[in-house]
Amino acid sequence: MVNVVLVVLYVLAGAAASLGLAVFGPAEPALCAMVGVVVFLALMQAHSGVRRGLDRRDTRRQFAMLKQATQETAVALQDANARIEAVKAATAARADAQSKKIVSELKVLESLMRDFATRISEKAKEVPADQEFIERRAKDSARSYLDTLGESDLLETIRASLEENRVDLYLQPIVSLPQRKLRYYEALSRLRAEDGSVIMPAQYMKVAAPAGLMSVVDNLLLFRCVQIVRRLTQKQSGVGVFCNISGDTLCDEEFFPQFLEYMHHNRDLAQHIVFEFAQGALTKAGEKGEENLRYLASLGFALSMDHVETLAVDFAALKAMGFKHLKVRAETLINGMGNAQAAVAAEDFKKLLSRHGLNLIAERVEDEKEVVQLLDYSVDFGQGYLFGEPRAVREDSLRAVEKAAPTQIIPFRKTA
Repeated sequence: MVNVVLVVLYVLAGAAASLGLAVFGPAEPALCAMVGVVVFLALMQAHSGVRRGLDRRDTRRQFAMLKQATQETAVALQDANARIEAVKAATAARADAQSKKIVSELKVLESLMRDFATRISEKAKEVPADQEFIERRAKDSARSYLDTLGESDLLETIRASLEENRVDLYLQPIVSLPQRKLRYYEALSRLRAEDGSVIMPAQYMKVAAPAGLMSVVDNLLLFRCVQIVRRLTQKQSGVGVFCNISGDTLCDEEFFPQFLEYMHHNRDLAQHIVFEFAQGALTKAGEKGEENLRYLASLGFALSMDHVETLAVDFAALKAMGFKHLKVRAETLINGMGNAQAAVAAEDFKKLLSRHGLNLIAERVEDEKEVVQLLDYSVDFGQGYLFGEPRAVREDSLRAVEKAAPTQIIPFRKTA
């Protein structure tokens, strides 16, 4: 562009010199040249002035654009800061609300523990432990004495376990088949005796049920499940927990309405907790019990039936009450459909359940041969020692659960 302008100026200067030659004649060549030079310099000056004006205008335009961009950036930063503050405030509010809810639940849990211990202590006073039991426990400290305990001794052992906080929550994985991806945990409660022996539900229920304590046991398990679920769902939104409710609790006219009210106010847990009832409990539930189950399902909670002894079941009625899962022992599916009074063969059982919206969970799966057979029956989920045994929840194992992906089986640390 500059070269073109110079050429034009040279041409104009030459034209001026030619004009001077025409005016002054060939006798004044120096004057003609001077005229050309003057004209050239004047044109150069004029061009420089115009160019500076254009540059100033362009600079002003660029400054204006830069200023506008700066203002827009400042507005965007203010908006971003406002959004960040809003997110911080919302996060803090949620964390505060969550903390208050957890604190509230822990207070209820503490109250239940005291109630549980008090009621057992009162029951224990009716049949005091004798000196012979104390001496025998001392002599048998190197081995488990649970199998030798009478009812009063077992009650005393349970009372001591509660007073000394030897109450554990166990989790056992439930996996999808055939992928074997972790989908649920089943929550199980265990008590530990003084020598470290684990008191299984079948052992403590025979004492707790006649004493009217099962609703307290279930309440304790429920609140611990809630704590676990709230921690799990912070990391694994797709993992749920099966929580067992006993038949005594289902028929408890004092506790179960309170339980339903609590779950009504905690419907946010509906996608993560499945309530499980034994088949025998449902048989004895009666009209009121079935009404309670339907109300629980109306809150969004899925229901499951386990401890299935007979498959002569009204599956349409189960669906109407809100049941989504049916647990059947692997051995029953493989060899015992006839003994369980099933209306169809194992190959067609899943199709029957699907017509009623029920998932089939094979429990007590022990070896790979059983898995191969179960896959032929289109089983939805598997549970058993093959996929993971029940492990006590400790803080370190809980952190492992929180970090694990939903596709993993959690390698819990074994406990005594």
